[in-house]
Amino acid sequence: MLSRNRRPRQLLLFLLIIGLCGFGRETFAACVWKVTGPHGGTLFLGGSIHSLRSTDYPLPSAYNRAFESSSRLVFEDDPSAASSYRLRRFSNSGKYSGRDSLKNHLDPRTYDYLRRVFGLMHLPEKDWAKLRPWALVLALWSAEGGGYSQELGVEGFLAKRAQANSMPISGLESFNEHMEIFSKMTDHQAELLLLLTFIPSEAGCEKQKRQMTAWRRGDADAVARMQRESFRDFPTFYDRLLTARNRNWIPKIERYLNSGQVYFVVAGAAHMGGPQGVIALLKARGCRVEQI
Repeated sequence: MLSRNRRPRQLLLFLLIIGLCGFGRETFAACVWKVTGPHGGTLFLGGSIHSLRSTDYPLPSAYNRAFESSSRLVFEDDPSAASSYRLRRFSNSGKYSGRDSLKNHLDPRTYDYLRRVFGLMHLPEKDWAKLRPWALVLALWSAEGGGYSQELGVEGFLAKRAQANSMPISGLESFNEHMEIFSKMTDHQAELLLLLTFIPSEAGCEKQKRQMTAWRRGDADAVARMQRESFRDFPTFYDRLLTARNRNWIPKIERYLNSGQVYFVVAGAAHMGGPQGVIALLKARGCRVEQI
């Protein structure tokens, strides 16, 4: 039996262990930050994973706290464009017309590789042969599998909450601006990206697991670093996909800060971290950024 003078010490140790280990996911900071501007305005930033599984829920509570403290929600891509418009725009821009086809715009070895890979996937050539290289990349990136769904992603979850609460949703980019990240690439650039999509730098599942772990821990720098590693053989596209867009977003985010409203700005977690990430750029403009 413990002596009386040891019991409080043992009880304190027990409570400390519970405090450090008891709630697993919630013991780490989330990829959510409160930003205070030089002139006193505030907003929240959320680093997202665009596609998640049902087993990834619940999200870290910081996402709900930021949502409940805000009056406006902002995503990368303005969701106001109707699905029918998006599909029509993609179809018009992403497909070859007449007798032209993907085969005429790729190295024959690349096209043969695609034919063999898609054949193993039982995807008929006629289903993809008219797509431009960038459109095929976008289609592959948007494909869902393994239980992952954009509807279950951070944006999907928050959009449902916003609709239920009649909260306005806008975008850092228009749909056309968002699509031009891909559509403005040359055929050669898009072919390189296509090959990189099929030849990842490490086992896809392991990479995805590491990214999810970093995101859960609120380590946006690690997420950004892993994304940069993914494009180490195509750094110009990394700049196109991430750093250039980060810089373009800053003036708009500063307007949100000075609007008198509280915005919750949600974009991919890789946009938030690193020396050229949104957080570093805002700090350089005199903002105070606190992870919550």
